Amino acid sequence: MKIGLIITIALLLYSVSVVCLAKECTNTPTQLSSHTFRNELLQSKNESLKTEMFSHYHLTPTDDTAWSTLLPRKMLREEEDEYGWTMMYRKIKNSDNFLKEVSLHDVRLDPNTFHWRAQQTNLDYLLMLDVDSLAWSFRKAAGLDAPGDYYGGWERPDSELRGHFVGHYLSATAYMWASTHNDTLKEKMSALVSALSACQQKLGTGYLSAFPSSFFDRFEAITPVWAPYYTIHKILAGLVDQYKLAGNSQALKMATWMADYFYSRVRNVIKTYSVERHWQSLNEETGGMNDVLYQIYSITGDSKYLLLAHLFDKPCFLGVLAVQADDISGFHSNTHIPIVVGSQLRYEITGDPLHKEISMFFMDIVNASHSYATGGTSVNEFWQDPKRMATTLQTENEESCTTYNMLKVSRNLFRWTKEVSYADYYERALTNGVLGIQRGTEPGLMIYMLPLGKGVSKAVTYHGWGTPYDSFWCCYGTGIESFSKLGDSIYFQEDGESPSLYVTQYISSSLDWKSAGLSVSQKVKPVVSWDPYMRVTFAFSSSKGGMGKESTLNLRIPVWTNSESAKVSLNGQTLKVPASGNFLSIKQNWKAGDQVMMELPLSIRTEAIKDDRPEYSSLQAILYGPYLLAGLTSRDWSITTQPKDGTWISTIPEAHNSHLVTLSQQSGNVSYVLSNNNQTITMEVSPEPGTQAAVAATFRLVTADSKGRVSGPEELIGNLVMIEPFDFPGMLVTQATDNSLAVQDSSSSDQAASSFRVVAGVDGKPGSVSLRLESKKGCFVYSDETLKAGMKLKLRCDSDVTDDNFKQGASFRLRKGMSQYNPMSFVMSGTQRNFVLSPLFSLRDETYNVYFSVQT
Repeated sequence: MKIGLIITIALLLYSVSVVCLAKECTNTPTQLSSHTFRNELLQSKNESLKTEMFSHYHLTPTDDTAWSTLLPRKMLREEEDEYGWTMMYRKIKNSDNFLKEVSLHDVRLDPNTFHWRAQQTNLDYLLMLDVDSLAWSFRKAAGLDAPGDYYGGWERPDSELRGHFVGHYLSATAYMWASTHNDTLKEKMSALVSALSACQQKLGTGYLSAFPSSFFDRFEAITPVWAPYYTIHKILAGLVDQYKLAGNSQALKMATWMADYFYSRVRNVIKTYSVERHWQSLNEETGGMNDVLYQIYSITGDSKYLLLAHLFDKPCFLGVLAVQADDISGFHSNTHIPIVVGSQLRYEITGDPLHKEISMFFMDIVNASHSYATGGTSVNEFWQDPKRMATTLQTENEESCTTYNMLKVSRNLFRWTKEVSYADYYERALTNGVLGIQRGTEPGLMIYMLPLGKGVSKAVTYHGWGTPYDSFWCCYGTGIESFSKLGDSIYFQEDGESPSLYVTQYISSSLDWKSAGLSVSQKVKPVVSWDPYMRVTFAFSSSKGGMGKESTLNLRIPVWTNSESAKVSLNGQTLKVPASGNFLSIKQNWKAGDQVMMELPLSIRTEAIKDDRPEYSSLQAILYGPYLLAGLTSRDWSITTQPKDGTWISTIPEAHNSHLVTLSQQSGNVSYVLSNNNQTITMEVSPEPGTQAAVAATFRLVTADSKGRVSGPEELIGNLVMIEPFDFPGMLVTQATDNSLAVQDSSSSDQAASSFRVVAGVDGKPGSVSLRLESKKGCFVYSDETLKAGMKLKLRCDSDVTDDNFKQGASFRLRKGMSQYNPMSFVMSGTQRNFVLSPLFSLRDETYNVYFSVQT
């Protein structure tokens, strides 16, 4: 195998000197590779800093002879088809047995799922955006009138990356239209293609961008410019997606005309200088240029696009992977993952096994040494040293773009190999690294980084939450694409006399399985903590194609489940379940009414961080099946467990949500809420839902008789309760020595000082309540007649209940808690304090830990 690998490398002319100089193909200093840093630098007025940073631009002391033979100059002769024999050989061998993608046109998400809600939130955002604003800079660059207003952020007219989001928008709308067939969206995306076509026609050369072609003069002269090919890739990819998914032939003509233009530019660079000079310019990020050019070749069959794609296969990075060296630390992650994706398509087109080996090795090392429990990778946009992940935990982890691209890598590997491990990875990264980057159901609010440090919040990063019209970061572009194609990897298929369907993701959806003449409905019962199973039902019916063809249903048995306890049945008949990490195959002539039921056990498990230093061996992430759980906390991350009956993580019963309350008082137009402020109970201005302040304003009323589910908070009036802060399970609000209210561990609290009777409000107003200390007559929880933020609550005893000031200060509105337990919530018990665990994807602005230092 190694001999074959060496021969293949030799055939590709990946010289040893190129591999040895691999990292010199990244920018020096490496900060310039960061989109965030580059944007801030270009906006800065610090000219001395700019001069200093750009003075080191592209230091690549590469020997010209190391590169000059990489591609023979005769390949630049347009009349010769140097790769024709490769394509012919591939057809003769017919070695392509990859799984086929299932068209998004044939998959529909179930409206009762959070996947559908995420898709719908994204659709709302795509429809909010204006065609004239998106096309504004393109029209200006083409010398056309530009009606409307331009957008801000990275799309503003002075941003060197302007136009990149527009390319993403073309891709996202193509995916979304295929996923929904929304007519309004179809009109909007077609209008945008037409507007861009007018710009291209006006320029007349094939060039199309939101910035002038002089950016490429700077690029080719190896002078500072912010990643122009990165933007061109996005535009090309968007046009190709419009053609492939929406059938827009105009978009394909535009894409090939653009590719012709850049073929000529690259050809001119190589003829004028050398191939080495072209490689040197690739030190600037070029996105997935190789990938989209391979796609254009596969559509057109024109070999010049194949050659141009090869010229964007960055050998100084792929060479490191070709010799299987885990030496990616220091590389800018999202510059290089798309290059691997392009390399994968090179394998699919040419059959070159080296490029299969490259992506498999790449996936292996990222998973083994450079990834978090989310499935994501990178810190501050870069890879760090292998198996040193503990000291990378902070606010700027896991750039969203990297997860988007790693999903592409794993998806391709699964299609080639049918290995369940790649589908398991896809599930992990999609669930934990993608679904949570939207802020609930608010259109156009997404994050750049997913923080994984101690006491972090998605809202408190360098970028924080973006805004609909003034952000347009790179991760906004990949974000709108991700949420437009949530149905693209649920199913894969093999056609033929006996079609085969692979179900790789358990997401409620329907499929028109055309090759088998079947309609398949997949229903996943919502997963909850108190019923530790993922329950899936598949129902079959006839589609327009008819029935009766023998076909195979392949069901993934995930690595996170216990296959010995899993149950699968066909029309009530129990089937044997293979070991986890395999597919269960059911082959038969399916008929209307057939039903397959799955019951996959879920369990809590810990996963050590990828760090081989002994001092970090206790850092653990906690997962429930495929769901990564985050502990709600603003500062603590150490937990010493003292299991009770062997259980240190227990479920939160369904009924507990009905006991969650928020207590408020009104002062003029301002509403104040009772809050847990650093273990002291204070009054604070009423916060927005989904915030850490909303968590602090939520309490569980623990009834003495362990009351079950109640219809509403008012049903708790008259009950004796103890008050437990939402994110401090096992702690209670209790009377302090100075009659203020503090939060203490229930085991050390005086039960008498922690027991309150919920009574009708002493102000006599409908809907108000008062909290009366049960152990001491006439003592009520009291604020003050003059409310202000930060005011400590206290107990006021033996007061005149006819006093208006007292009645006002001791009466509260009792309403449903501002925060609620996610159905997959747990309590993690420790000797010092307990933590609420909830799925990471469900959080918005709350503070949390993903990793805990677990001592037992």
